[in-house]
Amino acid sequence: MADKITSRSADYAQWYTDLVLQSGLAEYSPVRGSMVIKPHGWAIWEEMKSILDKKFKETGHVNASFPLLIPKSFLEQEEGHAEGFAKECAVVTHYRLKTDPDNKGKLMVDPDSQLEEELIIRPTSETIIWNCYKNWIQSYRDLPILINQWANVMRWEMRTRLFLRTSEFHWQEGHTAHATSEEAIAETEQMLHVYADFMETYMAIPVIKGIKTPGERFAGAVETYCVEALMQDGKALQMGTSHFLGQNFAKAFDVTFLTRDNKSEYAWATSWGVSTRMMGALIMVHSDDDGLVLPPKLAPLQVVIVPIFRNEEQLEQIRQKANGIISALKSQGISVKLDDNDQYKPGWKFAEYELKGVPVRLAMGMRDLENGTVEIARRDTKEKSTVDLEGVEDRIIALLETIQHDMYEKALQFRADSTHRVDDWDTFVATLEEKGGFIEAHWDGTEATEQKIKELTKATIRCIPLEGDMTPGKCVYSGAPSQRRVLFAKAY
Repeated sequence: MADKITSRSADYAQWYTDLVLQSGLAEYSPVRGSMVIKPHGWAIWEEMKSILDKKFKETGHVNASFPLLIPKSFLEQEEGHAEGFAKECAVVTHYRLKTDPDNKGKLMVDPDSQLEEELIIRPTSETIIWNCYKNWIQSYRDLPILINQWANVMRWEMRTRLFLRTSEFHWQEGHTAHATSEEAIAETEQMLHVYADFMETYMAIPVIKGIKTPGERFAGAVETYCVEALMQDGKALQMGTSHFLGQNFAKAFDVTFLTRDNKSEYAWATSWGVSTRMMGALIMVHSDDDGLVLPPKLAPLQVVIVPIFRNEEQLEQIRQKANGIISALKSQGISVKLDDNDQYKPGWKFAEYELKGVPVRLAMGMRDLENGTVEIARRDTKEKSTVDLEGVEDRIIALLETIQHDMYEKALQFRADSTHRVDDWDTFVATLEEKGGFIEAHWDGTEATEQKIKELTKATIRCIPLEGDMTPGKCVYSGAPSQRRVLFAKAY
């Protein structure tokens, strides 16, 4: 269990991989760059999906499904999009196999089955969706179109890491069409705020909302908005993006509509998405050397009751008391179970549930029944307390809320302590090497300076914060005038 997890201080990267594997979230697949998401990991992702899906529908969006395979010519329609994704695409060139006449039991590509046009396994769906919108949109009455898709996508990756960067991953991608640029921009910003609210309220992760620099924009976007978070090792992680696509894809696929004034105009577009990368953030922001630490609002199992007994008679007495607690908690929407499996000792169960990040654990034995008490342990701080059985359900519900709040506040304090305001180059370099974290510094707005800083330090501009410091100054690298501070960090 936890003894198989490398400590964070010894090797943070190995700690992360060990934790993912040992806690049963995921494992490597036979296909390089892909992963198997195991039941515990998928259950957490399902919690995320369920909450986000409800939020999307509350803002007027509906779900649909589009093809996995995209004609290569579609990707070529929008120049920036094609250039941005060309090196990441997985390509289907033939449509069947056949048995190899020279190797019994083996298969080979049938050379006579070559496709007239190659097909791309979707790296993202703007092109196939806007090809559909061409047939769906004729008038302003057809707008807006507010569609979301839950899907898996494929982007070849040379250096992979479970959840954080894999060739195949799961995500949602919203694709909307609007009659005006103002509506599209409002949609882009709205979804950014939806993401941020989810991450802070449910994931207990504080995020910074901002705009990407031109060099970091999504391929084919006019503007890319993002949410950035800080991991325990001082590196940043982009947790989600929302793109204002302007009329680029409408022009590429000739999607026009008649306005109220009976004039023909190209539609305005957005796209936005979050992925299983959020699982990586959830792990790296909160977890410790003993395993996962899950915020109660996303934990598939929020409370576990571990009975301590010597025989079946004792177990039945504990079970009767526990069942009352379970019924009361379930009636309040709390996920809870009694682990009465007699194949494992209580100590083993304690370690197992600690490894899997269950927020609250109750230990109940015969002495507890006699005294009318129960031991409660919280996963985030590992604090234990013995409390009265009377009213324990209300205490547990309140404790879950406290844990959720405390986890967010802890992460927020860490980010505050790891955010540094820097005004000169030497301090910038020293801070990156010695402290890491976010650096608030001036940038002259040029791509040349941005790339030079990245080349020299491996730090990138994570975003231009929406609520950042607007005081003018001098660029930390070039000394040229700067309109405002931006956020730098080394990142995943």
